[in-house]
Amino acid sequence: MSKTPELTLYTNQTPNGVKISIALTLLSLPYKIHTISLPDHEQKSPWFTAINPNGRIPALTDHSPPSSPSTPIHIMESGAILLYLASTYDTTHKISYEHGTPEYWETIQWLFWQNAGLGPMQGQANHFVRYSPMEIQYGKDRYINETRRLYSVLEKRLEDQEALKGSKWVVGDHISIADITIFGWAIFAEWAGVELDEFRRVREWREMMEKFEGVEEGRNVPEPSGLRGVMGDKEKMEEYAQGSRKWILEGMKRDAERK
Repeated sequence: MSKTPELTLYTNQTPNGVKISIALTLLSLPYKIHTISLPDHEQKSPWFTAINPNGRIPALTDHSPPSSPSTPIHIMESGAILLYLASTYDTTHKISYEHGTPEYWETIQWLFWQNAGLGPMQGQANHFVRYSPMEIQYGKDRYINETRRLYSVLEKRLEDQEALKGSKWVVGDHISIADITIFGWAIFAEWAGVELDEFRRVREWREMMEKFEGVEEGRNVPEPSGLRGVMGDKEKMEEYAQGSRKWILEGMKRDAERK
């Protein structure tokens, strides 16, 4: 059995992609990066859908997993990947909690909350605010409002954590995959039309995460986000959206035509 993990991360600079590179960095795990070209729709290539049938990033290959060193395992879905890394390689619970503890189950809850709620809602807000080829006010209002509601849920959680446990983390007393999974989306909240000024604790938590050792390194995989450099400049944000809109809409058309 190889003592050094042999991992390949298939990724790009997206909310879900940076979650995994942050986790890998915080766990000090060596890994190879395979950058997936989203504008070229590489995520739909047969070789990649053999790894991730859903044709989305990120995906992870463990070429020599401890449970079966001679049989590589492919994992899709960012939540599943975070759980795999935590359960397989986080033996000292740097970003997790011991299985079966209250904190473990709270972590699972907030991981699912993000993957089933915040991510999908904010993703749809992104589309109607930035990428839709036509102005659909109902769609914008629907998804911006729901995203704001979800950030209000997070705000209340952080308030309770501070009041009841003296903690600024989403779960327990240290950073965990619950923080990491939410952070991947929170750093792009404004892109979805949601200002975090009204959520003081969420904003402070995001700032704390940004300063946490290893997070900045992890979020700059495979390269620093171009979006970060234009946030706050409406003209540059629109230029950035236009650059992405073409391949996003082309991808939607291809998916609709695919049999």
